[in-house]
Amino acid sequence: MIPPSSIALRLTLSTLFCFVAAAAAPESPPFVPQTRVSIVGREFHLNGRPTYEGRHWRGHPIQGLLMNSRMVQGIFDDRNPDTAARWAYPDTGRWDPERNTREFLAAMPAWRRHGLLAFTLNLQGGSPQGYSQNQPWHNSAIDSDGSLHAGYLERLARIIHRADELGMVVILGYFYFGQDERLADETAVLHATDNATRWLLDRGYRNVLVEVNNECNVRYDHAVLRPDRVHELITRVRQMTRGDHRLLVGTSYGGGTIPGENVVRASDFLLLHGNGVNDPNRIAAMVRDTRAVPGYRGQPILFNEDDHFDFERPWNNCTAAVSEFASWGYFDFRMKDEGFEAGYQSVPVDWSINSHRKRDFFNLLVAITGE
Repeated sequence: MIPPSSIALRLTLSTLFCFVAAAAAPESPPFVPQTRVSIVGREFHLNGRPTYEGRHWRGHPIQGLLMNSRMVQGIFDDRNPDTAARWAYPDTGRWDPERNTREFLAAMPAWRRHGLLAFTLNLQGGSPQGYSQNQPWHNSAIDSDGSLHAGYLERLARIIHRADELGMVVILGYFYFGQDERLADETAVLHATDNATRWLLDRGYRNVLVEVNNECNVRYDHAVLRPDRVHELITRVRQMTRGDHRLLVGTSYGGGTIPGENVVRASDFLLLHGNGVNDPNRIAAMVRDTRAVPGYRGQPILFNEDDHFDFERPWNNCTAAVSEFASWGYFDFRMKDEGFEAGYQSVPVDWSINSHRKRDFFNLLVAITGE
């Protein structure tokens, strides 16, 4: 039998060894941002220089635009065991959120080489079917009380870090109308807003723009996320700082909708959607109408969702936006009967540039940006 005193001595030595080892272990180096996004007048700047500096295309200025793509499922997971099997990869027969993010990271350099400077992620994703009336799956980095889920944040951090290395911007949405009902009440929405903003600021990220919620005028359960009050959340994000730094923030509306005066006055940039807008002339008119809203003070205008293509035609929704000096965002979901090859919205996602539609978009992007 081992004497109790020997056991105590061993425990003491073991504790001391662990303490010394922990003290001697090198600390992770602090994050030092390489990419800083800012707004100067109506232009986006990266590291103090305008994007696509000096670039013109078909007589239109490109300098200062932020061409982008909707990639909201980059941190997707389904916390509902009854629906998670829907997203199984065809080659393995199971869903894997780590594989999803790993393949997202692997695809990012190719996007950047084609001139893509930004992409939209969302803490609550978007419909993994592209469009859905009912959304029983549980894809939310936000818990019912407004706290944040560690698994989602870890995947998000990896993507933000890689974007920072590549000179790219993450447009990070907080809330989505297909999942906002998972928050208990308005207090939880406020807590989530503060927690997400604090997380970004505390980590020192400088390459993130905030989209408070995706399409604020579409079926939100909580009043503070709807058009009449969403400016309160925009202002809330703007007022949180670390030193002299704060996040740039706005919100988006459903396709074809012009932002309200309250949002225009509160926002650093203005987000439009082109879903349902089949006439490119209407896209151009939306930009002009947005600049005519009372309170507009020259902010950049950015489409970050548009499900129209026709990239082989000289006049399409993308080129119409660019003609009015508005950035444009590609929204690619899987059409009916298409396989794993197509779509950036529909889960499981192949994040590579592997379909005709993707290649047509990125080829046009190279032509416009000259990159």
